[in-house]
Amino acid sequence: MEKMADINLKEVTLIVGVVAVCYWNSLFCGFVFDDVSAILDNKDLHPSTPLKTLFQNDFWGTPMSEERSHKSYRPLTVLTFRLNYLFSELTPMSYHLLNMIFHAVVSVIFLKVCRLFLNNQSSMIASLLFAVHPIHTEAVTGVVGRAELLSSIFFLAAFLSYTKSKGPDNSIVWTPIALTVFLVAVATLCKEQGITVVGICCVYEVFIAQGYTLPLLCTTAGQFLRGKGSIPFSMLQTLIKLIVLMFSTLLLVVIRVQVIQSQLPVFTRFDNPAAVSPTPTRQLTFNYLLPVNAWLLLNPSELCCDWTMGTIPLIESFLDVRNLATFIFFCFLGALGVFSLRYPSNSSKTVLMALSLMALPFIPASNLFFPVGFVVAERVLYVPSMGFCILVAHGWQKISNKSVFKKLSWVCLSLVIFTHALKTLHRNWDWESEYTLFMSALKVNKNNAKLWNNVGHALENEKNFERALKYFLQATHVQPDDIGAHMNVGRTYKNLNRTKEAEESYMTAKSLMPQIIPGKKYAARIAPNHLNVYINLANLIRANESRLEEADQLYRQAISMRPDFKQAYISRGELLLKMNKPIKAKEAYLKALELDRNNADLWYNLAIVHIELKEPNEALKNFNHALELNPKHKLALFNSAILMQESGEVRLRPEARKRLLSYINEEPQDANGYFNLGMLAMDDKKDSEAEIWMKKAIKLQADFRSALFNLALLYSQTAKELMALPVLEELLKYYPDHIKGLILKGDILMNQKKDIRGAKKCFEKILEMDPGNVQGKHNLCVVYFEEKDLLKAERCLVETLALAPHEEYIQRHLNIVRDKISSSSFVEQPIFPAGKTSGVEGDKIPTENVKEIKSEPRPTQIIKTNDNKSQSKASKQLGKSTDKEIPHKTTKEIKEIEKKRVAALKRLEEIERILNGE
Repeated sequence: MEKMADINLKEVTLIVGVVAVCYWNSLFCGFVFDDVSAILDNKDLHPSTPLKTLFQNDFWGTPMSEERSHKSYRPLTVLTFRLNYLFSELTPMSYHLLNMIFHAVVSVIFLKVCRLFLNNQSSMIASLLFAVHPIHTEAVTGVVGRAELLSSIFFLAAFLSYTKSKGPDNSIVWTPIALTVFLVAVATLCKEQGITVVGICCVYEVFIAQGYTLPLLCTTAGQFLRGKGSIPFSMLQTLIKLIVLMFSTLLLVVIRVQVIQSQLPVFTRFDNPAAVSPTPTRQLTFNYLLPVNAWLLLNPSELCCDWTMGTIPLIESFLDVRNLATFIFFCFLGALGVFSLRYPSNSSKTVLMALSLMALPFIPASNLFFPVGFVVAERVLYVPSMGFCILVAHGWQKISNKSVFKKLSWVCLSLVIFTHALKTLHRNWDWESEYTLFMSALKVNKNNAKLWNNVGHALENEKNFERALKYFLQATHVQPDDIGAHMNVGRTYKNLNRTKEAEESYMTAKSLMPQIIPGKKYAARIAPNHLNVYINLANLIRANESRLEEADQLYRQAISMRPDFKQAYISRGELLLKMNKPIKAKEAYLKALELDRNNADLWYNLAIVHIELKEPNEALKNFNHALELNPKHKLALFNSAILMQESGEVRLRPEARKRLLSYINEEPQDANGYFNLGMLAMDDKKDSEAEIWMKKAIKLQADFRSALFNLALLYSQTAKELMALPVLEELLKYYPDHIKGLILKGDILMNQKKDIRGAKKCFEKILEMDPGNVQGKHNLCVVYFEEKDLLKAERCLVETLALAPHEEYIQRHLNIVRDKISSSSFVEQPIFPAGKTSGVEGDKIPTENVKEIKSEPRPTQIIKTNDNKSQSKASKQLGKSTDKEIPHKTTKEIKEIEKKRVAALKRLEEIERILNGE
């Protein structure tokens, strides 16, 4: 019994091959159900997150210190997810492949464990049955099941190590014991149930290694207590080993309690209805769950990914017929227990170890000692199924030894393994997508509102809101008091733009919230996700400007219920910015940062507040902090680059360019990035580079207003006016009322193409849209002058001077025209000297000093609580792009404008000389 036979390569190959055949199709499944929170939404997987954070957060990436934390502490499992992310980011196949490999490893190690208690043939049968059992699909095909797989590897390794702790003459070999303690700690850091291997080791030590039976232990203890004998040396050795094991276990438990900060996770009655039921309903239901789990191992025909809510109706009476199943189960278990503890045979020892493997690892999930967040979970049967497989293999061995049943036993065994393998292969396809998973679950159980909700979520993700609404409404019918279901209905109505019905649904959900009980801590009695009803309702009603205060009151109510509700502070900060209260918004974001200083989005939002407060330097510091935490933070890259660009500081331009290049690397289809790179190049007088970036922006967005105008402007500044014309035509095709485009086009037509009529149309159109436009008006006056209509030109200039009485060049032009009128009234001669043009083409307001920049407006918020599903999910959104002029000019720009104005005045003097015939 104590000597284990080595496993050979053929056996390993067979087991690995069987696992590969059963689970090959799992490689084509996606991230579903809990994978979304543990993988897709978990920032602990990202390389930018410090490694130490993995040991501060729970399995889902939430700080253990927060009340909303699930308190599942599995940092080593998360570390393997992070390694997956490092090699393949969020490609599901690599995650599923690693899970399949881990399951094969567990199956091989399990074969080695089986050799301790079974013969070679029976061991292989137990291992094959374990490898193909359909109950394992949740642990293997569901990526989050990796916690079970990793914990099991170290669980079995710790047990195998302990079996070597007995030396010759019953001496203690301490190295295997030390290794066992280490492996127990590692198993526990993969999943909490890893610590239960200590119990397995204790059972093994007493009843297998030392060969005691329960009657013998009782006899020895009785004699010692009556003073008729001393404790045998072998028993003292055993006690020492058990004390070391127990002390190590106690130390691990104390550390674990410290990690969760002595707080149990918050579960609602929807997660586990029996947990909040009165006596005897609670006890009857929890005891009934034991035969339910045993039946799943025995007959895994109907499997379901979620057994919460009304899946298993409560047992509220001793007369409930289901109590009979509980009674039969305990009778059978008791009979096996008595057999295994009473007799010293090898068979009884095998049964005892099988029962230990079934019962002890299941204790944390049994609800018998403390409530958990589920009723039944197939993944927690991963280790208990090992004991079940040993029991089945041992029973088969006993039957097959009888020649009468030998052939029949082989046929039955082959049929079981084959059907289990087929069931596993078929079950894997259920995990292909969330829709397929939850629809398969509804076939098994239609009384679980959570399943109806989850099918609705899957359809919602596909933007199929009409169908999603039907499933959400069905969830409210199945469970009328389900707060989350009513929230889902409200969110879907909102997505369908049925705001009235959405508000009614949110109000219904709000009315179902538990009432405050004086003296009782509110936060401990409510699921954090349910508090999102206040966020969602506030987000809905704040669209109405007259209800902003009402929305703020809802945010404050959520904060008062749970002071660590980060999302409430974030949403309130966004609202306060909308209410033009940036200082209060700053306070809200600072409070959120106290709860999560490693959140790049929060630092970004705080930067936006500083921009609203006209504190660009502080804003840039916060942008930089966001980028330290997440170097690929798109909005921080973009907006910090724009801030640097607008500062006018030449030393910041290289960094601004670097960030914009990083931004277009992340968002290669966003024309804004290319446009702003073009504007930076224009600032640096890199005209060719600017032209390239502008063209790329226009290629991505043909109607990009600012890129079109600035490209035309660039051509006009670099003496390529004729190249500017087709660009301006394209601009005016999309934006016929673009005044600056019309001015620039008119100037080019008049001065380069000598198309006076075309120029006139441009300037007249400007005045139709904006009669007070000085540039358009003045240039139209120049057109009249070119047309030799001096009286009309005079009237036009008088009107222009009235619009801009301080513009000296208009007065000067008016004087020139009047002089010309005066001289031509006495002497009849051509207005213009022969062979000369008026030179008025230079007499215009320079447009080359005007740059129109299109940049993305800085969103007042990145993280918005978009009406949450059953699990709160933050959504990052880019703000909509709008054209805007530069709000102010830098000192350098003002000097440039002044230089050009002086040049314009010099040109006016030349015109005067020409007109006076000098």
